[in-house]
Amino acid sequence: MIPTSQAATGGDTVLVVDFGAQYAQLIARRVREADVYSEIVPHTMPAAEMLAKQPAAIILSGGPASVYAEGAPALEEAVVTAGVPVLGICYGFQAMARALGGTVERTGGREYGQTDATVAGPPTTLFADQPDQQVVWMSHGDAVTAAPEGCVVTARTPGAPVAAFEDDERRLYGVQWHPEVLHSAFGQQVLVNFLTRGAGITPAWTSSNVAQDLIAQVREQVGEDRVICGLSGGVDSSVAAALVQQAVGDQLTCVFVDHGLLREGEAEQVEDDFVAATGVDLVVVDAKERFLSALAGVTDPETKRKIIGREFIRVFEQAARDIVRAHQSEAGDGGGQEADHPVRWLVQGTLYPDVVESGGGTGAANIKSHHNVGGLPEDLEFALVEPLRTLFKDEVRQVGLELGVPEGIVWRQPFPGPGLGIRIIGEVTADRLEILRRADAIAREELTAAGLDRDIWQCPVVLLADVRSVGVQGDGRTYGHPVVLRPVSSEDAMTADWTRLPYDVLARISSRITNEVEEVNRVTLDVTSKPPGTIEWE
Repeated sequence: MIPTSQAATGGDTVLVVDFGAQYAQLIARRVREADVYSEIVPHTMPAAEMLAKQPAAIILSGGPASVYAEGAPALEEAVVTAGVPVLGICYGFQAMARALGGTVERTGGREYGQTDATVAGPPTTLFADQPDQQVVWMSHGDAVTAAPEGCVVTARTPGAPVAAFEDDERRLYGVQWHPEVLHSAFGQQVLVNFLTRGAGITPAWTSSNVAQDLIAQVREQVGEDRVICGLSGGVDSSVAAALVQQAVGDQLTCVFVDHGLLREGEAEQVEDDFVAATGVDLVVVDAKERFLSALAGVTDPETKRKIIGREFIRVFEQAARDIVRAHQSEAGDGGGQEADHPVRWLVQGTLYPDVVESGGGTGAANIKSHHNVGGLPEDLEFALVEPLRTLFKDEVRQVGLELGVPEGIVWRQPFPGPGLGIRIIGEVTADRLEILRRADAIAREELTAAGLDRDIWQCPVVLLADVRSVGVQGDGRTYGHPVVLRPVSSEDAMTADWTRLPYDVLARISSRITNEVEEVNRVTLDVTSKPPGTIEWE
């Protein structure tokens, strides 16, 4: 793992203290959108440890608890009295008010959703260059009824007599609403004002300086060792590979495993476009039969994932041994300089949400086991290089563009590591893969033709392989497979809603699939949000 350093963050780090909010990651992303580096830490981290990180500012997130309830997440007074600029949001606002001597009560009035706020104070830091009346997004049952001494009340709502307060002298600020969500009309401006006016931070977190700093860190981490990268053709692994290639050049060999679970055209995109753009040394391993044999008869989703992950790593390890032998052979006698620099490192496209959701790093509690964090075999032969570990997906895309990764890859829809293997409900076979591959290609073609590629997060196509439905095609009765379209919109995949695609686009997709994919006679639409449903079916 590459440690985060202030050199790689433009010099200033904002800590987002997570009090169990579903929006903690969103706060961190909004701060980075303001060109300031942010990092999520749990509320259980001692104040001394937070302050030892020398943060330029601290933001206290929302949370589901009541600040006065037994066992509620506590805020150490030292966090708000150490002289570091602090912004409290929702629960964090109430915890901050209480720690400073203010009053938080259950008033009997609750506010959820869009609420009208009135900027009530004199010219303020948080609300500079904003109207006196604005729509904000609330989610609270408790309210601050008396601001701490020294804090000026600068906003009110019908259910929150103290909806915001500010203390410029101590650089302490807070809002009851959620400025990080798009429903708060001037929310991003509130955050920017806190960062630049309140905390005095100069924005410096940009994709260009981030890319160069990460390249330097990889170069330092790897030294003269050889590196292997499992290249899937997805955004994350492609950008990670391009970054490491610029750091260590021909010390890197990328291994593209064609496991037969890819979508139509993806193998060619990696073998041709990516190599041409980056100049990476690419080894292609045809492992289709190996994966199909390992998956034969398997229908349980988790078992599928584990089998695919296990086989992937084993193929990598064999490829690494082959690479070492090839270089030793070039050295002449199996010794020499090449033997002193074996393949020690495996590049992995782990992103910051992967780390936080898996309970790694300094993030929140474990939400799920992720294929990039904690999902690798215990006997893995490599140490990991994870150059994107501190980045969100949108930042990865920008870094990829800086590095010259083809736009067709940078803007590709997210695709799961196990590939089409988890988009087939039932056993994975060559015939079923071909059916799904053709249906998926049609859906992607029509979405592209309609100009909708940037409007949706992704559109998984799912084959219900163990289900048959009656249909009529031509003059005959059919008994074919249904497929499910799952168009979703999301910013970070932690939450998602189904995308309201135009009916004419849906009609064209359905018509083409049922006409061109003989084995499919029914196309359905998944209209479930996340939660309760996940993005993938398996």
